[in-house]
Amino acid sequence: MEITYTQKGDYLYPDLYLPPQPTEDIGRFGRMRKRFLKEHQKDTFALLLMENRLQEHLIEINRQALEMIDTISEQTAKATGVTEELKASDQLEWIRRMNELRAAAEQQVIREIVLI
Repeated sequence: MEITYTQKGDYLYPDLYLPPQPTEDIGRFGRMRKRFLKEHQKDTFALLLMENRLQEHLIEINRQALEMIDTISEQTAKATGVTEELKASDQLEWIRRMNELRAAAEQQVIREIVLI
């Protein structure tokens, strides 16, 4: 790898460029993961940052978390009888139970994906 230089005054400065970063939002779970890495796994955070892979990692964590929440919510809803029939007969009860299922799924995902 050959490095080129630019002269400014009496000094030569290397022409260093970072590859383009993904512009996708890291999302809620990506932000949680970033904070966890910064506070509790400083070595991993520094390594990902130096290798220019932090943004990719955070986007992937967010994507995995969202997929897992959807999957867990659907499976738990089926298992506990939260169906379209309940939605048609008692919407408020259906919403309450779905919110509970989603909150439980989010807590599980945070423990299993974000905080590892």
